[in-house]
Amino acid sequence: MRRLLLLIAMLATTCLSTNAQTAYITNYTGNNVSVIDVATHAVVDTIIVGSGPYGVGVSPFANYVYVTNYNDGTVSVINASTDTISATIHVGNYPIGVCVTPDGHQVYVANSDYPGSVSIINALSNTVTATVPVGIYPYDVCFTPNGNFAYVTSSDGNSVSVINTTTHAVTTIPVGKSPYGIVAGTNGSKVYVANDGANNVMVINTSTNTITDTIHVGIQPYGITISPDGSKLYVANTGNSVYVINTVSDIVTDSIRVGLLPAGISVSPDGSKVYVVNRSGNNVSIINTATNTVTDSITVGTFPEGFGNFISTYPVITGLSQASIDHAGIEVYPNPANNKLTIEAPQTSIINITNLRGQLIKTLTAKSDTTSLDVSTFPNGVYLVKVKMENGIAVKKFVINRK
Repeated sequence: MRRLLLLIAMLATTCLSTNAQTAYITNYTGNNVSVIDVATHAVVDTIIVGSGPYGVGVSPFANYVYVTNYNDGTVSVINASTDTISATIHVGNYPIGVCVTPDGHQVYVANSDYPGSVSIINALSNTVTATVPVGIYPYDVCFTPNGNFAYVTSSDGNSVSVINTTTHAVTTIPVGKSPYGIVAGTNGSKVYVANDGANNVMVINTSTNTITDTIHVGIQPYGITISPDGSKLYVANTGNSVYVINTVSDIVTDSIRVGLLPAGISVSPDGSKVYVVNRSGNNVSIINTATNTVTDSITVGTFPEGFGNFISTYPVITGLSQASIDHAGIEVYPNPANNKLTIEAPQTSIINITNLRGQLIKTLTAKSDTTSLDVSTFPNGVYLVKVKMENGIAVKKFVINRK
């Protein structure tokens, strides 16, 4: 009950630390996680986890990071406020990919055993509530933005398993050889699969669950991620490169040389940087997305993986104390919302609506102290209202929860 109340309380306004955005890099042979400050590129902490840490999943709803430990069949739960382990959860054998549902309530873990399975964790109780059989040696997991379906790569099955997150029914899509990384487009119409053994990325139409395009990339594509606005796809190729793909045309627009044996890859919340984890280099390359050039390299632990979404985007506020925010009179209601949302904020304030991945949904300027917003097209999930005022920025959460 206490944790439930805590999550409910998190729907209220919270205060921002300027160092809140951090990257969590799993170091496979070091049995630890390097914590990087996204703003300064400094390694600010090292967290001891289980044996063979591999995948990373960041919760969009709470301040937790989930790390799969390949060798001991567990998931370490990191409290990102304190960078300490808050729980250790036993899952299936050889867990790799891990992803949190868009509403933050569940965590899906790909157990790369034979036969393959996905462990489903209740994020409130940190217990496994279901195990879903999938293809052979599952590797990575992603969700459609509405959270209705999970897509799981099966590296030895050359397929993607689609899990209905309500019924746990599974359908199978044949893809290329040795699919590893997978990511959903921001509008939910496409899912992209990196086929390591075929040197390509396949595009799945989520309405029909059929392959609609094949994009040839570099040698052995592995990790894959998408920009916050959904316009660019970044593919880490084991052949020491990152390919950039335009998601409108599904055409490769650039190739960037990075470190040795790149694996995990993530984009910063503002879309300005791409972080590439180089296994043999024991470092992370930083790509400037405006120029598609490597501008920095950060040394981390031994044989880093960082497979998955490893950048924490826990919602924060800057510039104002809680008392100042209350005095400013920022209100968002009803909460949960259905079709209409009312925002009370000072006239001329700039209001941005984002999802918890940092993707901008809507922006407007308040024409009065009360703004009415049509949210009827917003999928179910958690959103942020970011209000920029003369004396700072305030952030409040709201939920879309249509039955």
